[in-house]
Amino acid sequence: MAQSLQNSLELQIFFDTHSIEFEDSLLNEAVNVKDKIDEILSVGNIDLVTNAHKLVIFIIDGQERELELFAQQEGIAWATHSIELSFKLEWVQAIRRTFWNFIEQFNHAVPPEKAMDFFRMEKEVNTRVDSFLNAFFLSYSTYKDSLLKAHRQLVENLSVPIIPINSSVCILPLIGAVDTKRASIIEEKVLVEIGAAHIQTLIIDLSGIAHMETEVIHHLMKIMDGTALMGCSTVITGLRAEVVRKMIHSHLKFDEKTKTFGTLQQALKEYLIV
Repeated sequence: MAQSLQNSLELQIFFDTHSIEFEDSLLNEAVNVKDKIDEILSVGNIDLVTNAHKLVIFIIDGQERELELFAQQEGIAWATHSIELSFKLEWVQAIRRTFWNFIEQFNHAVPPEKAMDFFRMEKEVNTRVDSFLNAFFLSYSTYKDSLLKAHRQLVENLSVPIIPINSSVCILPLIGAVDTKRASIIEEKVLVEIGAAHIQTLIIDLSGIAHMETEVIHHLMKIMDGTALMGCSTVITGLRAEVVRKMIHSHLKFDEKTKTFGTLQQALKEYLIV
């Protein structure tokens, strides 16, 4: 009577006995990956050959839960180290082809009554390989998205570095380009921080900004109005001539209560006791 794959102890023994031949055949199948094995091991501490053996054992034994957990772990590892997915796909497909070759060899080596039913075998092997791939790619995608989100949040936080000077005064040094998206991020971070830290004076240093579009300047002035509504006064330092000219030509000006200083150092002398 033909055996189910997971009940074939003989197949597992056959695989263990011919493990060296399996590795050699696998490396011949995975043409593009075999030259990357050492690099992937070095970068991500991922041993492709050892993991191939583990995958095959899980498939033979029908360890569905272990197979899924293994795929999830692999997905996280590959996402963490940004290893090319094409290598993983080629490697798993090479494992699939090599494993089928060994099943064929096994069927030729055992008596007919111990041979494995092809159709049942095909369903079990390919279903488990596909399940592994699906779980791997889902885990990779989910974890990669979380990494990108965390990175984006880090960049946003770094783009709005509110630095406390004392219990009531903070500095927001803006450097580089400020577009409407970054202005919106600044608005959100500033208002949240004012409420959380009870900031009374926010010094916005613009000495690192050489150019701002009129729309961005207008947005910045609205942020200052918002801080005033929360009981926080805004001080502007380091306005460059280019930005001032754009404000003049656009008929924009700060509220009369807004103080401006030529440099950050001048503002610090005014608001800090040194």
